[in-house]
Amino acid sequence: MVVSLLLLLLAQTTPVQPLPKGTGLPPPGTDEAAVMAPINAAFAGISARDQAAILAQLRPNGTATVLMEKPDGTRTVRNMPIAAYAEASAGTERYEERMTDPAIEIDGAMAMVWGPYTFSIDGTVRHCGFQHFDLVQEEGRWKIQNVTWSVRTTGCAG
Repeated sequence: MVVSLLLLLLAQTTPVQPLPKGTGLPPPGTDEAAVMAPINAAFAGISARDQAAILAQLRPNGTATVLMEKPDGTRTVRNMPIAAYAEASAGTERYEERMTDPAIEIDGAMAMVWGPYTFSIDGTVRHCGFQHFDLVQEEGRWKIQNVTWSVRTTGCAG
């Protein structure tokens, strides 16, 4: 009887809450903040329409991948050299790219950042999705090796 009760108790599972997608922006002076520095600098370069400032954050042999998701659910995938990420800053509109609640993982001289983002033009959200950055540390400085992002035009919070 005691064994049966013990087996019954062991067979029950306790529900486990899912891990949070991100932990918020890291405080300055942390390893996580150092990893976010080139991403934030690239976003500032996008806002300033400063291609040189964006390129300064990128490794020249990196890649960029964009996954376009249409409202009907169809998708296209496009791969390009990472410099194309900086070339998109040309124009006269006011751009703003914002990533919220990034998840940051670091292992020695490599890091990964993943999180939701919104992209606004002249103050209006034009698309959203998730971004994933691969970074490497060279000579004490983090650089973006790869960036992948999804583009959705529906369901974006303004």
